[in-house]
Amino acid sequence: QVQLVESGGGLVQAGGSLRLSCAASRSIFSIKSMGWYRQAPGKQRELVAAITSGSSTDYADSVKGRFTISRDDAKNTVYLQMNSLKPEDTAVYYCNAVVVAISRDIDYWGQGTQVTVSS
Repeated sequence: QVQLVESGGGLVQAGGSLRLSCAASRSIFSIKSMGWYRQAPGKQRELVAAITSGSSTDYADSVKGRFTISRDDAKNTVYLQMNSLKPEDTAVYYCNAVVVAISRDIDYWGQGTQVTVSS
């Protein structure tokens, strides 16, 4: 099992930057993948960015070139650097971890952190 705690959200003007952090309660070295999802009001939760245990990354088309996901295994933390923020990036951002169990993958989620981008 793993607990995830997000931080770093807030209010920023369009064009600004924020860095989100996701601290895990255990080593992330062997976690299959970790990622950031977001959910705006009235919309479904969507993948923003993900990073595997081998540091391969994946991004939503809408954030490519603006967001960067990274990990620090020594600190059990995953980061999401968000630059050139747009009002449409406004959402609750959730940290996700996928852990391999005996017969299936298990998803763990943080409580979410609000990001609001004003125009």
